[in-house]
Amino acid sequence: MNDQPQISRPDSTNSAATPTFAEPGVPHIRTLNVPGMHALYVKEVRRFFKVQLQTIWAPAITTLLFLVIFTVALGGAGRTVIGVPFADFIAPGLIMMAMLQNSFANSSFSLLVGKIQGTIVDYLMPPLAVGELIIALVGAAITRSILVGLALWLAMLLWPGVHVMPDHLWAVAVFGVLGASMLGFLGLITSVWAEKFDHAAAVTNFVVTPLALLSGTFYSVDKLAPWFQAIAHGNPVYYAIMGFRYGFIGTVDSTIAIPVLTAALVLVGVNIGLGLLTYRLLASGWKLKA
Repeated sequence: MNDQPQISRPDSTNSAATPTFAEPGVPHIRTLNVPGMHALYVKEVRRFFKVQLQTIWAPAITTLLFLVIFTVALGGAGRTVIGVPFADFIAPGLIMMAMLQNSFANSSFSLLVGKIQGTIVDYLMPPLAVGELIIALVGAAITRSILVGLALWLAMLLWPGVHVMPDHLWAVAVFGVLGASMLGFLGLITSVWAEKFDHAAAVTNFVVTPLALLSGTFYSVDKLAPWFQAIAHGNPVYYAIMGFRYGFIGTVDSTIAIPVLTAALVLVGVNIGLGLLTYRLLASGWKLKA
């Protein structure tokens, strides 16, 4: 019976060479999936960077036109707001407004185009936890907003009569990231809810744009009527622009107690709330899974 084929059985000597597989439903990656997050983040950055003329330079040029129009029409010789030249007052607000709008535009596009084109599985099937998915998508939105802000800042440096050298660089960085992440979360929520591009455009036109334009970008809130000041103080975008402007000119246009600290705490709270809502929506699979 020596011609019978020999069947090797696993024993203690070759068990180390035998591949092991986790039980169904047991995660193989038990820690943060950094390579997966990095891959999704790079994919999202490359997506908007391939059309950088539309996603980075066009918004910067459009916002720069606001600076030209308002400084020529309303600036005047010697016109000041809260003790600084009008051009210096309006420039940081315009940079922040462009950053917020582009952060929202980037994050609101990611999942929505996947649902419309039928490629949403590319986001749901990879071994990424909900939190890791959010970090990658919001991180890409923040990256786009920073690039738009840098492009606009460089253009304003060359514009005569405008001084945009930061007085408090930490405030520029903190409020820039907090504001961009806030609109990034809002964009993700919109992309989960929306079923077509018209829905996302409606949020842009009726929510994001009014919040940005009525946040003290072009005027000092202290010059408004008391009831309008109360409305402005209820607008989270106002705190982002106020703190960002403080980083450039070293002063604020608000009489609320401890304004810069209050603004930072408000933005942290709003980001936590929007982040938790985004996590719940993505974890539930609402409008994403059949």
